[in-house]
Formats: sequence, C-alpha cells, structure tokens
Amino acid sequence: MSARINRLTEKLKVKDFKLTAMLEITRAINANVPTDELLHLYKSTLRDRLGIEKLILFTKDDSWKCLLQFGVDGEVVDITDEAFFNQSSNISLSATGSGEDESFDIVIPVYHDAQPLAYLLVGDIGEDKIRVSPVIKHMNFIQTITNVIIVAIQNKQLAEEKIVQERLNRELELAAEMQAILIPNKLPSNSRFEIAAIYKPHQQVGGDYYDFIELHDEEVIVCMADVSGKGVSAAFLMANFQAYLQALFTYENLPLEEVITELNEKVMSSAMGEKYITFFIAKCNLATAKMSYINCGHNPPIICREDGSSEILELGSIGLGMFEELPMINRGEVDLKPNDILVCYTDGLVEQENVNQVEFGLDKLEELILGKFNSKMEDLNETIMSELEKFRGQTPRADDTALLSCRFF
Repeated sequence: MSARINRLTEKLKVKDFKLTAMLEITRAINANVPTDELLHLYKSTLRDRLGIEKLILFTKDDSWKCLLQFGVDGEVVDITDEAFFNQSSNISLSATGSGEDESFDIVIPVYHDAQPLAYLLVGDIGEDKIRVSPVIKHMNFIQTITNVIIVAIQNKQLAEEKIVQERLNRELELAAEMQAILIPNKLPSNSRFEIAAIYKPHQQVGGDYYDFIELHDEEVIVCMADVSGKGVSAAFLMANFQAYLQALFTYENLPLEEVITELNEKVMSSAMGEKYITFFIAKCNLATAKMSYINCGHNPPIICREDGSSEILELGSIGLGMFEELPMINRGEVDLKPNDILVCYTDGLVEQENVNQVEFGLDKLEELILGKFNSKMEDLNETIMSELEKFRGQTPRADDTALLSCRFF
C-alpha cells in the first residue's frame, strides 16, 4: 500500500510540475518576454527539472539551424538535408571545435499544420542507466512544450517583421507624398515655350527628379536628375537636393559652374559618398535665344530641330557626390532656333530592354521626336512612353523613368 501511495504521490508531483512549467511558459509568452528568456525557461525545464543531459534544438530558416544546445561542446553546424533527421537511431553530428562527433539516441520532430517546425536531438539513453530515460517518460510533454516554444518564437518574429513592414510602408507613404509635392504636377506654357513632363517611378518612390524654374521674364531653368539607388533613402536625398537647388536660384543668380560646385558639396555632405546624383541643368535666355548647360554624368538630353538635325548635350562633369572636388566642369552653349525641342530623360527610358535584351536607345528616341515633331509636347511624351511600353513587352520595368520635353518658339 505504501509503495502504491508513493507512486501516486510521485505522479501527482510530475503532473504538478508539468502544469507549473506550462503556466510559467504561457505567462512568459503573454508577457512578450525576449526570445532568449523563453529559451532559458525551456532549457531550465528540460535540463534542470527533467534531467536531460544533452540536447540540440534545430529550427528551419534557409537551412536547419541550431536554436539551442546544451551538453554539446563546440558550435553546431547547419543541416541542409532534412533526411538527416529521418535516421532511426544513433545519429552522429559534428560540432565545430569539439574534436569529435556527438552521438544522439532520439530525434523528436515537432509539427504544426503537418509541417515540421523543429527537430529535437536528445542523447541521454545509455545502456548503463538504471533509470528510465526522462525523454521516454515525458515524450508527449517534451513535444508539447517544444511546440509551444517554437510557435511562440515564430509568432514573435512574424509580429516584429509586421511592425518593421508597417514602419517601412509608412516611410514609403511619407516619401511618396513628399515626392509628389516636389515633382511639378503642372508646368507653365506661354508664347515663348511649351513644356510637359511624365514621371513613372519603378517602385512606390523613386530617385528621379525634374524641374522648370522661371528666374524672370527672360530666363528659365530646365533640369533633370537621377540619384543612384532607389527607395526611401534615394527619395530623401533627392528631396534635400531639390530644396537646396531651389534655394540657390531663389536667393542668388549664380553662374552654372558655381551652382554645380555648391550642389556637389551638398550631395557629398548629405550622402557621405554612399550615393551620387547625375544631373543636367540648362539656363535658357529667351531674349537672346541662347542656352548654356552643364551635364553632370546624366544621360545626354537631345535637341531636335525643324530641319531634321539634332544635337546631343554631353558637356559637363562627372556625377555629383562622387568626389569632394569635381576634377573639371565644362559648360556647353547652344543657339536656340524657333521650334527647337529639348528632350530630357533618365536612364529608365533609353536603357530599358526588351525580351531580346536590346535597349530602347537614344536613336529610337530621336526618331520618335522627329516623327512627331509638330505634336504638342504632352502628346509627344505620351507617344514616347507608349512606344516604350510596346518595346519592353513582358520585360519588367527596370528603373524609374522621367521624361521632360520643351519646345521653344
């Protein structure tokens, strides 16, 4: 009778221990404790309370990685082949720096919705042991508690990823709103010029920028830029660049060479050499029909004329922010004739490839401009973009695309 009472008492103690352990773990999960604390509680339950001597817990990432180990010397290597865990007994595993293989007697798979979440390797069943292995005695409990811990950790990771994604989405929304403000949505046209532009970002926000600034009745600025890289950081750098450019012409009417020098210093200090900006700027004097320009590593704009000729605007310097001091700045000069069309664009236009990996190219752009020479600038842009879409077919858009066309009368 005494022995039976002792066995019942022992069973009650074990049940009480299991309930207490599950309660502690549940409270820890509800309190959203860090993953390290959850794993410490799990380790304490299995090693200190159940007496398991050697264990490795693998979870799935790109491969099966060790999430927790004890009783094993050295660093546990990743397992790339899941078939490794399907061995019936006596699994051997090399640990870096241990000098010998580690042997395990039992593999306990942990499933959720019929998918393996984890594999538990346990090695404490020896022939010299008199007692029954705690793994054999408490197999269901070990599987349950492991499942609870793994699912909790994965849920924490998903929640953290969701928070990060929500934060990124909000940043993208703010950047897109900011960019919508910076990119002119309405451009002026009058008896001296007609101007139109299109911008199609590759992602939610991009790094292209164009502008048209009226200095006074006789002079206007046309510019286009493209920042290296995409996304939020590129958008913020371009916003900073645009604001500084506007300030330069609002408070000072500097020569273009000085404008470029100032902008290079600004980009260098803002991007710290991690990004650069290609930039084209032209100052057009409508009274004298003269245009001066500087091209800082940007795709060269093209001027097409009524007689069918054209001119590529390449003179300038390297991209802004590449070096602390620009090695040289060359300013180009162009005589503007009645009906001349200036077309500025970014690399997303001419470098877009089709299914045969052939680029749209500058020659095709020139052909389209001359073919629609008498069109309104808005119609010309629509034609160019429509032809670009036909050209690329099923090929994904590779980059942001900005296009600005201006006719001078």
